[in-house]
Amino acid sequence: MRLEQAGRLLFERAYGETRAIAGMPVFVDTSFDLASLTKVVISTVALAHVARGMLALDAPLLALVPEWRGTAHAPITLRNILAHNAGFQSGADYRALLASGERVETYALTHPLVAPAGERVVYSDLGFIALGAILERLRGRALETIVAETFPSLAYRPPARERETIPATELDEWRGLVQGTVHDEKAHVMGGVAGHAGLFGSAGHVARVAEVYLGGLRGAGCAPLDEELVRAAVSLQAEDPIARRGLGWVLKTSDENSCGAKMSARSFGHTGFTGTSMWCDPERDLTVVFLTNAVHYERGDLRELRAAVGDAAVDFVECARSA
Repeated sequence: MRLEQAGRLLFERAYGETRAIAGMPVFVDTSFDLASLTKVVISTVALAHVARGMLALDAPLLALVPEWRGTAHAPITLRNILAHNAGFQSGADYRALLASGERVETYALTHPLVAPAGERVVYSDLGFIALGAILERLRGRALETIVAETFPSLAYRPPARERETIPATELDEWRGLVQGTVHDEKAHVMGGVAGHAGLFGSAGHVARVAEVYLGGLRGAGCAPLDEELVRAAVSLQAEDPIARRGLGWVLKTSDENSCGAKMSARSFGHTGFTGTSMWCDPERDLTVVFLTNAVHYERGDLRELRAAVGDAAVDFVECARSA
């Protein structure tokens, strides 16, 4: 767990071991499977290309995805993908993909939409898998190389020599004990590199992503973005009854969110299926990164634990302020 305020470390501590049997200690610089926190990283990388004039938020992406021409996909923009209202189906069964022999990227790009672009929010892995493919087409480079240009401390496919130091996720009937390789099955089928999952990093590495946005909001710099993009990313772009969406970020919707009741209404964050989360409170200039494991023993719900961490972080900051 790591807390930062105004970009400065306030608290950091590691607990537990990398697996239940014959595990190694977890340290503050231990890398975790970040799961869907990958989406926030990919969003930031895409927005960096907007800042450079290489992508547009609101232009249809037909120049990069010509196979969308004349289809329901044709109006889709980058803003739609980042706000999860492009109309992509939520996910796909990896077993069906393996049986069909179809590439996951092709499926994501061409599978029929479940709603017209812009009509409603559907939280979608497929949209971000498509975005990863779009970035590769834009740059003519592999996605992992593109991500490393902006966030070199985050990595896909950790080397074999590091895998024992990474917390294991799940004992899987298909792959055995998953440790040091991506937990998400679709990303695994894709070779470990995808726009929706697959990145590994420590709490400190994740906090650097958050600081791009909080730094921009406090006027302290937000490279590789600009302040206008930062403000757009953490403001309302689309919503459904469960969550309000920014560009890549989830915006606090109620005190029932996993950030807890005490973080401000302006807070934004994201979670990952394996047990990862980060939340940022602009009113306190506070970042809370909590990396743990929700699937090692069984697939569990960490909402209450995450909320307790968020509330405790606010109490910690408020207590320090009044001391």
